[in-house]
Amino acid sequence: MIRECCHSPIASSRSRTAAWSTNDRVSASACACRGRPRSGPTERGSAMSLRAELLRLGIRFFLKRGTHHLDIETWRKDMRATEKFVPRPPARSQTTKVNAGRLTFHRVTTEASRAERHVLYLHGGAYVSGAPAYYRHFTWRIADAVKASVWALEYRLAPEHPFPAALEDAVAGYHWLLDNTPDTRRLFVMGDSAGAGLALCLLLKLRDDGRPLPAAAVAMSPWTDLALTGLSLTSNAAADPMLNADDLPELARYYLAGADPRTPYASPLYGDPAGLPPVMIQVGSDEILADDAIRMAEKLRQHNPRTRLEIWPRMPHVWQLFVPVLPEAHRAIAQIGEFIASVGG
Repeated sequence: MIRECCHSPIASSRSRTAAWSTNDRVSASACACRGRPRSGPTERGSAMSLRAELLRLGIRFFLKRGTHHLDIETWRKDMRATEKFVPRPPARSQTTKVNAGRLTFHRVTTEASRAERHVLYLHGGAYVSGAPAYYRHFTWRIADAVKASVWALEYRLAPEHPFPAALEDAVAGYHWLLDNTPDTRRLFVMGDSAGAGLALCLLLKLRDDGRPLPAAAVAMSPWTDLALTGLSLTSNAAADPMLNADDLPELARYYLAGADPRTPYASPLYGDPAGLPPVMIQVGSDEILADDAIRMAEKLRQHNPRTRLEIWPRMPHVWQLFVPVLPEAHRAIAQIGEFIASVGG
């Protein structure tokens, strides 16, 4: 079935506003209106909230970089400086650092978290920056929506630790959770941006190694193609209020360090998705990574009809992280909770 409808046939990633999970052979690029489903972004209309409009303007002014050289250390320093402004979780949540050998998790729970449900969360940051501390305003909300413990992993970053270091850490983190959570029907993997791509790479690696797979995965604005072949890199370059397409080749080089950008363990778009669990993908229609998400979802859907793609009109990259101020972020997180409830134990 078509999970959501679109207002007109879709001609390009810029105009896609549908979200689907399908049991038929209608492609996302040719969807036609079929009546409203219970929930999803288009149910609430294509008009953004006033807060979203203002957020887009602010992001474009303060966050979108020019074309000058990308300095990783400056980027990291700027992120560390903003960490103190990240809202603290409420008293009804709990965050604990857990050391598991050479790995470190930030375990986040709320009153809604069920003891048997666990989420491995892989943060974004283009493989060169980011940390679970920057997500403390967000991961407790995921724990609440999914009714699980969220285990946000500190994985190694490039260029100091290039591919496949991040994947090795994700695999090791998953194995540790698996040893402590034998029921994979209640184990999930999530990530955003590069972390979402990493989550999909993790699924491929686990499948290839014959390891038990999680019940489902969620990928928010995933970076799935480090070969950078998506048309939206150019068609959405001006519309994307946050990301600069000119940065991506350098970031990909930092991470790959000479590896083939089409290796599936770095770019899951080039992998064979046969046998993977259900995956939910959320992306904004104006993102330069829109085609990374759409093409990945189309490949996944060929092998698993429970694949779900949500394309949210004009939302910025990983808008879910703006949940303290953005109504659409609250709704997107609620959708994630609904998806996990539909596929998980």
